[in-house]
Amino acid sequence: MGDWELPPALVGRARAFLTGGGEPPAPRTAATVVLVRPVAPAGFQVYAIRRAASMAFASGMYAFPGGGVDPVDAAADVAWAGPAPREWGARLGLEPSQAQAVVCAAVRELFEETGVLLADGAAGVGGAGEGVAGEAVRQALVRRETHLSTVLAERGLALRSDLLGPWARWLTPEFEPRRYDTFFFVAALPAGQCARDVSGEADHTVWVTPAEALADPAMRMLPPTRATLRELARFPDVATLLAAAATRPITTVAPRAVLDPDGTVRLTH
Repeated sequence: MGDWELPPALVGRARAFLTGGGEPPAPRTAATVVLVRPVAPAGFQVYAIRRAASMAFASGMYAFPGGGVDPVDAAADVAWAGPAPREWGARLGLEPSQAQAVVCAAVRELFEETGVLLADGAAGVGGAGEGVAGEAVRQALVRRETHLSTVLAERGLALRSDLLGPWARWLTPEFEPRRYDTFFFVAALPAGQCARDVSGEADHTVWVTPAEALADPAMRMLPPTRATLRELARFPDVATLLAAAATRPITTVAPRAVLDPDGTVRLTH
């Protein structure tokens, strides 16, 4: 993949790590969902959020909805439709229980940050269709007062793992104080649902084509987001993108910082 441009705010941090040594923190498993929707006459947009300045990781950067895997995401009693955890494990290179946790985290984080729920008959759950009561469910999930398995069970819904397409796996560089082993997925916006600006972690949200996002200098983003957009920009429509995700091999991308003799810090793989 070659080299990536390291955001200026991270150059000093990377240089200090490379010259001072120290043990890198262990990465936390995470999941991110690139939500897409078709646009006329052709093409598609992605849903991007700008992480609030108060966030400890990637503040002020545009990213996709997502977050860390919680222990409860591995709950064995979650209602499930689509490829089973064992199949997901084979695709992601994980044990079935780990794969289930990652897929559940992807669905949960997407719901928490956008109100979009990848489940059977989920139109309106947590959104306008359920009014105040539905929004209360989403907020309770954010506060960890309830669990995704409970939300689904109370409504007779099943998690639709087939609506997720595995895309990539990125490991945060060693110089970052917060590191993540992040699985990227793509998913089409389900009919009858809409993404809402409800994430407390974001101060701005936008639907934008990959090409527009890449061309906008105001959209600052970390290398995994930019690299993903460059890949997505090659596809003409949502159907082609999802078809590619169905057979795409998932390999780990682990960028590392390199200090050149002239003092330049670059990110390579």
